[in-house]
Amino acid sequence: MKEKILITGSNGLLGQKLVELIVQKNEFELIATGRGANRLTKYQDRYTYLSLDITDKNAVLAALELHRPALVIHGAAMTNVDQCELNKEDCWLQNVVATSNIAEACLQIGAFLVHVSTDFIFDGRKGPLMEDDEPAPISFYGYSKLAAEELIKKMEGLQWGIARTVLVYGIAEDMSRTNIILWVKKSLEEKKQIKVVNDQWRTPTLAEDLAIGCYLIAAKKAEGVYNISGKDFLNPLEMAYMTADYFKLDKSYITQADSSTFSQPAKRPPKTGFIIDKATMELGYEPRSFAEGIALLASQIK
Repeated sequence: MKEKILITGSNGLLGQKLVELIVQKNEFELIATGRGANRLTKYQDRYTYLSLDITDKNAVLAALELHRPALVIHGAAMTNVDQCELNKEDCWLQNVVATSNIAEACLQIGAFLVHVSTDFIFDGRKGPLMEDDEPAPISFYGYSKLAAEELIKKMEGLQWGIARTVLVYGIAEDMSRTNIILWVKKSLEEKKQIKVVNDQWRTPTLAEDLAIGCYLIAAKKAEGVYNISGKDFLNPLEMAYMTADYFKLDKSYITQADSSTFSQPAKRPPKTGFIIDKATMELGYEPRSFAEGIALLASQIK
C-alpha cells in the first residue's frame, strides 16, 4: 500500500505542477483538493479530486479523517498582494484561519505538513535572505503569511516543514493570472510600451522547481524552514530584457522605472531573494536558471 499525500490549492499554478509531479513519480496515492471543479484535464484517472473549502474547519477535519494522508502539502492561499491589502478579512480567513484548520487536522491524524510561505514576510531592506533572518512584513499579505508560519511552529506535536518561495512563474491550465515572462512577450509582440521596475530584487522561482522543493520536503519529512526559490538574483527590468532577448523581440518598447512610479495598495519589499544553500545541501534541491525557465515556458506555450 502506498502512503497517501494530500495537496491543497490543486487548481492553482503550484497545485497543478504538484499534481503532475506526484502522478508521474508514482510513489504516493494522491488526493488533490481545490475550490470548485477540477481545472486540470490531464491525469484525472490517476488521482482523487476533492472540492474542499479549507476555511471550513469541519469540512477539513472530515476530509482528512476520511482519507488519512501521511503527508499534506498546503499550497492554497490568497496571494494577490493588493487584494489582500484591500480585503483584510478575506485574506486572514484564507491565509491564517485555513492554515490553522489544515494544521489541526494534520495534528489529529498524525500527518506531516508542508506549508508554502513567502519572501513577503520580510521588509526587503537586505537580500538575498537566509532561513533564520528576522521577518518584518510591510504588507497585510506578508503579515498574514507570517502569522500562518507562527501558528504552525507553535502547534505542539505537529510535524512540519515550511517552504518559503519568491515570485513564482509558470504556465498552468485555465490560468487566471499572468507572469512577467508572458506579460513582456505579449506586450512586445503587440508593440506596446511597458514600464518595468529596476529597484526591486528577487530570485524568481519556476513553478516546476517549487513543486519539486515541496515534494522533497514532504517525501523526506524534512522538518524546519527551507528557502525554495530560483538561484538568479534579478530585478524585473533584467527579467524583461532576458525575455525580450530569448523571443528576439524589440527591447526599445521597455522603459525602466522605479517603484515610486506605480501606486499600488500594498507596499512591496525592495530587496528579497533567497540563499538556497540549506535546501541544496539537505534536500538535493537544484533549481533551473531564469534563462532555463524562460526556455521551458516557451516550450509550453500553445
